[in-house]
Amino acid sequence: MDIELSLNETRVIASLIEKELTTPEQYPLSLNALTNACNQKSNRDPVLTLDQATVQQTVDALTKKRLVSEKTGFGSRVSKYQHRFCNTEFGLLKFTEQELGIVCELFLRGPQTPGELRSHAARLAKFADIQQVEESLAQLATRPDGPFVMMLAREPGRRESRYMHLFSGAVPIVPVSGPVKVAGARGATESDRLDRLEALVAALRDDIDALQRRLDRPDEH
Repeated sequence: MDIELSLNETRVIASLIEKELTTPEQYPLSLNALTNACNQKSNRDPVLTLDQATVQQTVDALTKKRLVSEKTGFGSRVSKYQHRFCNTEFGLLKFTEQELGIVCELFLRGPQTPGELRSHAARLAKFADIQQVEESLAQLATRPDGPFVMMLAREPGRRESRYMHLFSGAVPIVPVSGPVKVAGARGATESDRLDRLEALVAALRDDIDALQRRLDRPDEH
C-alpha cells in the first residue's frame, strides 16, 4: 500500500466520504462546509479546530496525491471539493459498502472495537450483525493490496480488541508475547506482514471458537 496520510488528511478525506454518504444533496463541499465538517464535535475523535487556511493546504496536498479533486461548474465562483480516495473511476482502491463505512469511521474516530464500529458506522453502511463487521475487518486486514487495518492487543477490562487503520505510516504492533515493536505499513518486511496476519487469524479463530462453544452450550435458563 503506497498511501500514507496525516491526521488532517484522513480527517478531510473521511469528512468528504461521510457527507457524500449522509448528505449527498450537499456534496461536493465548499471549503467552508468542509472546514465545518472537519471540526465537528460529534462523530469525531479527536475533535479538531482547523482554520480554513489549514484545510486548504491539506486539500492542496491531497489534490497533488490525486486523492481529492476540485469541482466547479454552472457559473459558480465557489470551488467545491470531492474525494477520489476510493470507489471512483480515477483510482484502483475499491471497497465494499461495509468496508468503506469501517474505514471512514476509523479515520474519523480512531481505533474501535467491532461493536463500536457496528454502532458508529450504521449511518454509513448496513450491517446485518456483528459477524458482518468482523468479516469486513478480516477482509480489510488480509487483502493482497493491503493490509488496510490491524487488530490491536486487547486492553485490560475490554471484552473486544480494537482495530486501527493502516493509512498513516508507522503503527504500534504488539505481538502475542514480547516487547512492543513499531513497523510501518509501507516499510514492514514481508516477515512482519505475515506475522501480523497470522496473529490476526489466530485471534479471529479464538473468537470464532468461543462463539461456537456458546452456541453449542444448552440454554440453562
